[in-house]
Amino acid sequence: MDLMLEGIGKQVGSQTWLYDMSLQPCSGAVTVLLGATQAGKTSLMRIMAGLDVPSHGEVKVDGRSVVGVPVRKRNVSMVYQQFINYPSMKVRDNIASPLKLSGEKNIEQRVNALAEKLHIEMFLERYPAELSGGQQQRVALARALAKGAPLLLLDEPLVNLDYKLREELRDELSALFAEGGSTVIYATTEPGEALLLGGYTAVMDQGELLQYGPTAEVFQKPKSLRVARAFSDPPMNLLPAHASAAGIELNGGPLLPVTLPVTLSATASDKLTVGLRASALRVHQQEGDVALPGKVELAEISGSDTFVHLESLVGDVVAQLTGVHYFELGAQVTLYLSPAQVYIFDDHGMLLLAPVRGGGR
Repeated sequence: MDLMLEGIGKQVGSQTWLYDMSLQPCSGAVTVLLGATQAGKTSLMRIMAGLDVPSHGEVKVDGRSVVGVPVRKRNVSMVYQQFINYPSMKVRDNIASPLKLSGEKNIEQRVNALAEKLHIEMFLERYPAELSGGQQQRVALARALAKGAPLLLLDEPLVNLDYKLREELRDELSALFAEGGSTVIYATTEPGEALLLGGYTAVMDQGELLQYGPTAEVFQKPKSLRVARAFSDPPMNLLPAHASAAGIELNGGPLLPVTLPVTLSATASDKLTVGLRASALRVHQQEGDVALPGKVELAEISGSDTFVHLESLVGDVVAQLTGVHYFELGAQVTLYLSPAQVYIFDDHGMLLLAPVRGGGR
């Protein structure tokens, strides 16, 4: 399915839910809608599905406008954050229902294969009410995937599942999406989920589309501070700085020997922001590193990583250290960063300079 949104906007009373935006999801690939709660992701998906009509703009499928065409006349599957199943049908029949409507011949084989991939094969003879919330969500996912619709809309489908199962299903879903050939729109609040799914990412915030492109490219080169904030977990460290003849100087802190592109140097004001991902900070110094001393405010172990919150002269920073590390509260610790790994934003919050892949310039 070739889906295109042209100048879409949504007004509800005096409130703007979606500001003018145009988007053409890549056909046959995953497009992730990434943004915090109330970013406009669900509103946009409902317009794609035909559940809502935009206040203005066009929704085109294969070049033809479908604005006003009811959802029942569109070949679309949608899975909500809150699962929806047929309570009077067993799990097996829930999954098989779209296959029966389409005249599929190998229904039993297809149901069993999907149930196995989504780890619900042992529940096929149960009713939805006999399952947990996470199990019911997997049934809804299986039914949507079984339909094989050319447009598959998934609104935070894994949010109700436990952490371990979420990790397993992300890998499974990526493979299922690749096999299916559908255009997949996947909404999430988690940057890590967007990176794992790959494909393309549209970053949204408060009803605005901020940036769209290949997921790795958007992550590596967020065009603004708003995108950087949305596409970082833990949040990117943002430190006030200013330009000097020798490079970029953190306010109250060290000098970073970073040269801005010549074409932008003349427009760069004294007010800059240095962005540094938490994973770019470390406790062991490497050649060319800049030191950032400070006091430990908090140290927390999460999985196989340790997050250290440091109060420094340039502001509060968070470091994501691989492995388990122990720090005493109030201890003096020096973190190190490579100038090649910093982002530079101008006084309007727009990106001036980003690291290239591999950490260099």
